[in-house]
Amino acid sequence: MKLYNWTDTPGVFRRRVAGGAVAAVMGAAAVFGSGLTTVAHADDPATLTGVVLGVGASESQRVVSWYSSANTAQVVEVAPTSELVDGAFPADAVTFPATVGANTVNGGYNGHATVDGLQEDTAYSYRVGAEGGWSSTYSFKTQDFEGDFNFLFFGDPQIGSSGDVAKDGAGWLDTLNVALAANPNTELLVSGGDQVETANTETQWNAFLAPDKLRQYPWAATIGNHDVGGKAYEQHFWTPNTDRSAPYYNGTPATRSGGDYWFIYKDVLFIDLNSNAYSNGSDAAHIGFVTDVLNTHGADAKYTVLVYHHAIYSPAAHANDGDNQLRRQDFPTAFSKLGVDLVLQGHDHSYSRSYEIKNGKKARPGEQPSATEVAQGPGGVIYVTANSASGSKYYDLTAPDTTEDPNYGPDPLNPKSHWANSVENQEHVRTYVKVQVDARRNRLVVENIRSGTCAAPNAAVEEGNVSWCGPNDGASPAKPVGSKVDQVVIHTYRGEGRGKVDAPKPARGESAWLRQSAESGARKVTLTSLS
Repeated sequence: MKLYNWTDTPGVFRRRVAGGAVAAVMGAAAVFGSGLTTVAHADDPATLTGVVLGVGASESQRVVSWYSSANTAQVVEVAPTSELVDGAFPADAVTFPATVGANTVNGGYNGHATVDGLQEDTAYSYRVGAEGGWSSTYSFKTQDFEGDFNFLFFGDPQIGSSGDVAKDGAGWLDTLNVALAANPNTELLVSGGDQVETANTETQWNAFLAPDKLRQYPWAATIGNHDVGGKAYEQHFWTPNTDRSAPYYNGTPATRSGGDYWFIYKDVLFIDLNSNAYSNGSDAAHIGFVTDVLNTHGADAKYTVLVYHHAIYSPAAHANDGDNQLRRQDFPTAFSKLGVDLVLQGHDHSYSRSYEIKNGKKARPGEQPSATEVAQGPGGVIYVTANSASGSKYYDLTAPDTTEDPNYGPDPLNPKSHWANSVENQEHVRTYVKVQVDARRNRLVVENIRSGTCAAPNAAVEEGNVSWCGPNDGASPAKPVGSKVDQVVIHTYRGEGRGKVDAPKPARGESAWLRQSAESGARKVTLTSLS
C-alpha cells in the first residue's frame, strides 16, 4: 500500500467529495492513520444481500451499498485483484468502514461505504461484511482518469410491470449482458429511473439487482415515480454529494426517497434530479440546485449532463401529462442559459432524440429530422428519452395533440412527430443508449442500440401486453441485436458565454482533491491509498 498526504481544508476537500462521502473518507482516514483496521469478529455474522456498486464523487471513488440482517461492525474490504491468492485477500487489504442503519423496508439494516483512493487502470476485488461473515467477492476495473470515455444509459427496467417479475428480470439481465459484451470498457451505467414497479417490493428489487454486472460497473441511480413512496430506493443506493432537503422530495423525507445529487467523472459534470418533486416550488429548487452546482463546479468539467426521470419532450403516453407541461415551461430556458449540453430522461418507455432546443424552442428551424450530425450553438441542448431496457413495458408513440397542449404540436418537417423531436421510435424491442464523450474533438456521440428482438426475453410481448413487434409498427421484421435505431454526432458548443474553462488535470493515479490539497499548503494528514 502507498501512503499519500491529503489536507482537510474544507473549501478544497469538500469540493469534490461531499455529504456522506466526506464522512466515509474521514472515517477511513481515522482508521488508516493508525494502521490497518481490525474488525471485531461477529459471533452471529450478518446475512448480506443486494450488494450494488455505485458511483462516487470522482473517478477515484466508488460507493458500495447493501442490505444486512444485523447491525454489526461492517466494512468494504478492497485489494488489487492481482494481489489475491487463490481468492484470498492479502493481509494488507484496505478496509473502509460502513455506515449501517435501520432498514424501514424489511426490518433489517442497510449499509454503505465509500471506497476512495482508487488508482487508474487497475482491477480491484472487494467484499463486504466482517470476519466470519463476508459476502461473495466481486470485482471492477478502473480506466484512465482522463481522456475520452463511454457510458451507457438505461431506461425504466421497472421490474414487475409486465406482471411477471422473472420475465422482466430476464430481459433486464440480457440487456446488461448484451450491452457490456459489446462495450466491455464502458465506465458508467446511468439510470433513467423506475428500477422497479413498486417502491418497497423486495422481490422486484432482488430481480433488478440480480445481475452481477451491477457489482462490476458503477450504477448512477436515478429515482423514478415507481421508486418513490418508500425508502427502498434510498436504502439500496447511496449517492454522492446528495441534497436530501424537503424540496427535493415529493413527500416526507422520513418515509420516502429522493434528493438531487452530482458527481464529476473525467470531463463530465453529471447532475441528477428527483423530478418526482415538481410542485410547491420544487422546479425552482431543482433549477437552483443545478445553478449552484454549476457555479461551484462547472469549471471542473467540459460538459454538463443532466439526468432525471420525467421526459419533458416525451413522444408517447406521457407526452401531455400535466406535470410534463409544467416542466416544459420551467426547465428548458434555464437549461439553455446554464449551458447544459445533454439531458437524459426516462418515464415514457419509448425512444426519442430532440432537435437542438434553445429556450424551449427549436434552435434552428431548418434542422432536418433524423440528422446524423448536429452542431450546437450557444444555449443549444439535446434531450434524449430512453426506451425500456428490460422489455417489461412499452408505450406506443402518440400523435401531437394541440388540444391537450397547444405548445406541443407537430413538427412542420415531420408532422407525425412532436415539434421538439428529431427522432421518435417504438418497436417493442429492448434498447439502451450509448454515449461517447469525445472531448478531444469537442463532441458527444449518442446511439440507441437494440439489445433484444421480438423473441424472449421480451416480457411485454410474451405476456401479450402489446399486439405487435418490429419496425414500422410491426410491418417489418425485427432487426438484429446490436443494430442501431439512431446515431447522432453532437458537435458541442465551446464558445463565449459557455461559462466554463478547462480545469487542470490531476497527475496520473492522483485524485483531483488530493492534488489541489497538496498545492494549497494546508495541514496534512496521512491516508492510505489503494494501489
